[in-house]
Amino acid sequence: MSGWDARFDREDYVYGTAPAGFLADWAHVLGPGSRVLSAADGEGRNSVHLAALGHDVTAFDASPVAVEKARKLAATRGVVVDFQVAGIEAWDWSQQVDAVVGIFIQFLGPPQRDRMLADMARAVRPGGLMLLHGYAPRQVEYGTGGPGRRENMYTITQLAAAFDGWEILRLADYDAEIEEGIGHAGRSALVDLIARKPA
Repeated sequence: MSGWDARFDREDYVYGTAPAGFLADWAHVLGPGSRVLSAADGEGRNSVHLAALGHDVTAFDASPVAVEKARKLAATRGVVVDFQVAGIEAWDWSQQVDAVVGIFIQFLGPPQRDRMLADMARAVRPGGLMLLHGYAPRQVEYGTGGPGRRENMYTITQLAAAFDGWEILRLADYDAEIEEGIGHAGRSALVDLIARKPA
């Protein structure tokens, strides 16, 4: 069993069943019935929320255990999500969508992370949106979630460079108290990006 499978192999949901606070606050920027890709979606809390809002959602995660729990959550909520088992590196990023959502994807070091951001950007159709939410480097000192590696975290400088030429709708670095299951709980150092791809 992989490390991620072992983490998710429990009755409760590691990060809860409610969407990330960022997504709950900002999903309104998506147009009605958008085609959305939720990357590294885990146990489905974010993709299920988006489907409940009426979007056409595809979600993937590398952990079959997490994806099975996501399917159960979607069934419980009465929504349909196209769940697939795949890793970040294996996903076909040439399939364009109206929006790509990436929430707390902090398991990649700088070279792989930079490639992931470029892949995500490629998957957004012209005029579409990128919604990214994760930890700032000081999160390592807070110890309330995420890996203990500062280099895996996001900075606003790094994200501004990765999405240079896009219309930046939100780019913020801030602290907040979050309660998202046992995986993310307490004071957290957060970074948000919402950007529109040039049409």
